[in-house]
Amino acid sequence: MDWLTDPQVWMALVTLTALEIVLGIDNIIFISIQAGKLPLHQQEKARLVGLGLAMFIRIGLLFSLTWLMGLTAPLFTVLGNEISGRDLILLSGGLFLIWKSTMEIHEKLEGGEGHAVAGAGATFGAVIVQILLLDIVFSLDSIITALGMASQLAVMVAAVVIAVGFMMLFSGKISVFVEKHPTIKMLALSFLLLIGVALIGDGLDMHIPKGYIYFAMAFSVLVEMLNLRMRRGTPVKLHNPYSEEAGGGNNTAK
Repeated sequence: MDWLTDPQVWMALVTLTALEIVLGIDNIIFISIQAGKLPLHQQEKARLVGLGLAMFIRIGLLFSLTWLMGLTAPLFTVLGNEISGRDLILLSGGLFLIWKSTMEIHEKLEGGEGHAVAGAGATFGAVIVQILLLDIVFSLDSIITALGMASQLAVMVAAVVIAVGFMMLFSGKISVFVEKHPTIKMLALSFLLLIGVALIGDGLDMHIPKGYIYFAMAFSVLVEMLNLRMRRGTPVKLHNPYSEEAGGGNNTAK
């Protein structure tokens, strides 16, 4: 239990929790829109069930991927590098994060509005099934990010639980804040690019000390906080593939 007194572990927990919250914004928006298609008395229940499912899905994926990370026996050699099961997970995870963040940035800046929720069902069961399926997709980048930022499973699980609990309490306010300050979302996606590169480096036995990554993130957040204090208004409106206006939702989630 010596890792509990390690400042780098606590820094990882705080940073990872914050990233989990910001990266979960799309999940919150999707769940809110889907819940908004239900009668008013079912909406709150659907939002809580959706976020609860997201938490259990992420914890389950964490345990399974962490177990797979223990597969360190070399499988084959590429250009003098021995590639194990762990290396394959790191490499594929890093490539996934780079691809996902690049596509997300493109979607937010160039994509269409509301196309991702067209034709959604309106019964409670159908909404929960759709939320469950999307939770799995939304969880992948979150879990791979956790693997890239922390080495202790307890830290990863704690970050997921804290982030989901925080989102359950403040989902509306979080969404409004990120909508008002879209550069926060872009900053989080840029962090995913950085973590993706670090994962690929680890998979190729070129370890990048996590302290450098934390410092780069902290410096970027500090600069962005200064920008938010100096800037007035919203300089850019990001595209939202889950917007109700174009997606066919008829009730605003509260």
